[in-house]
Amino acid sequence: MARRIDVTGAGGVRLAAWEFADPPKPGAGPDAEGEAESGVPGVLLLHGLMGRASHWAPTARWLAGRHRAVALDQRGHGQSEKPPRAAYTREAYVEDAEAAVEQLGLAPVLLIGHAMGALTAWQLAAKRPDLVRGLIVCDMRASALGAASQREWADWFRSWPVPFASLADVRKWFGEDDPWVERPSPARGAFYAEVMHECEDGWRPVFDPEQMLSSRETWVYDAHWEELAQVRCPTLVVRGVDGELGRAEAQEMVRVLPLGEYAEVPDAGHLAHYDLPEAWRAAVSPFLDGLPRD
Repeated sequence: MARRIDVTGAGGVRLAAWEFADPPKPGAGPDAEGEAESGVPGVLLLHGLMGRASHWAPTARWLAGRHRAVALDQRGHGQSEKPPRAAYTREAYVEDAEAAVEQLGLAPVLLIGHAMGALTAWQLAAKRPDLVRGLIVCDMRASALGAASQREWADWFRSWPVPFASLADVRKWFGEDDPWVERPSPARGAFYAEVMHECEDGWRPVFDPEQMLSSRETWVYDAHWEELAQVRCPTLVVRGVDGELGRAEAQEMVRVLPLGEYAEVPDAGHLAHYDLPEAWRAAVSPFLDGLPRD
């Protein structure tokens, strides 16, 4: 059962954070032995563009055995506020995550981010090393993607046959019929079904596609190697073997990071944590086991 906690983000934007289990009680088991009541390690999970906190539910529930695991609906996503176009800056996303860590008392926090959420996580780790004890980056590139990529995304949004008549149609289109799908992917269909809500004329996304493009254009034209190099905490770079982050770039990211490590999820694509949760957990577990809690 997820518990909602409201957070006030940059510019007063209301954000919905979700705790997916009761915080573990220090001393309640061998993993918590000797920890002070305030010493339960905090985790903040950040979804990617168009995602929502619920996409992290299996990971959050798994982590909750040893951590206080919280996932954030970032601005414009899920049940968080969807402010005007001008509010979708990199600075705003980072300040929102910073506010969540501080207001929820999660520091020193382990940040886990997917795609755009991973960029937000490493930018926060570079900005506020005092708040972050560890970082997991899932399938996010540090290189610039460029104008052609942004145009492709704009065309893709326009190709969506909205409104969808049913959630079954959502699952079929994103899992099979979408031109970007190389082979049928029920998990991809389910992922997008989670970000739809029922309207009078059918099913539409809970987000505004124009706001998503606004969010994306604030980072797609720039490389982010310099900020990555400023991350001082232990960091795991994870890629799905068939995802968007190539092996060579991932390994270069590890080289640039002062305390970087590498892992990959076999047979997974961009949505590794959602598509293959057990394989994802196996990939990140050694890093979590070796991460200092102090």
